[in-house]
Amino acid sequence: MGVDRTESRIRQMFAAISARYDLLNHLLSGGIDILWRKKTARLLGAPRARMLDVCTGTADLAIEFLRTHGGTFHVVGADFCRPMLEIGQRKLRHVAAAWQYLLVEADAQRLPFPDDSFDLVTVAFGLRNVTRHDQGLREMIRVTRPGGLIGVLDFSLPRVPIVRSLYLFYFRRILPLIGQTIARNREGAYEYLPASVLEFFEPEEMLQLFAQHGLVNCRAISFTLGIATLYVGQKAAPAEIAPGKRPADLVSVGGVGG
Repeated sequence: MGVDRTESRIRQMFAAISARYDLLNHLLSGGIDILWRKKTARLLGAPRARMLDVCTGTADLAIEFLRTHGGTFHVVGADFCRPMLEIGQRKLRHVAAAWQYLLVEADAQRLPFPDDSFDLVTVAFGLRNVTRHDQGLREMIRVTRPGGLIGVLDFSLPRVPIVRSLYLFYFRRILPLIGQTIARNREGAYEYLPASVLEFFEPEEMLQLFAQHGLVNCRAISFTLGIATLYVGQKAAPAEIAPGKRPADLVSVGGVGG
């Protein structure tokens, strides 16, 4: 039986661990996750005008783009777990002006944005949690403007056998114990994490999925001996933005306040 990635289960799971989510991310990765986000922001570059971060969680990747590239563009973060967004909202206030960001409560499979709205669309450690990976990627591509970039950062399995073995031992045995000790929850969040990674795409499979959806100039960039991988693709097919569906209309989408 596969990992349970139903929307209700995933939302409840992340809500249950939201208060300790950032702490555990940094602790369980030894802080390497911070470096992965920094490298992702540098490699993808600054958006021309607008960026969307899907499954933004507590907005760490959105914040990293703002820190790396300054305030010349607007960042929208979307996630369907409100407690995570509320933490992200508080964090963003310390790094950006109010006009620079908007957090929206939304499902990655049904993004409430017009076609061709963003120069860059990213997701970090989130596509793996979407119930229908294919639909999540399709929506990311739909809202990206022609010529814009798609960036997917997620865990992967190291190719070197001894590194892979050590990684899997830590991932399956040690990580769940630490996670459950620090962020006790009934949803098995830190048993879910390694199981979901093991079911996720291999790099070749992800690049094939990108190509199947019409993305071009696709590449996979390995981080830290293959423990994480950044997948990059470009939307090439021309598309016309219908009247009344300009990116500026995004301000009408309901955000997360407080």
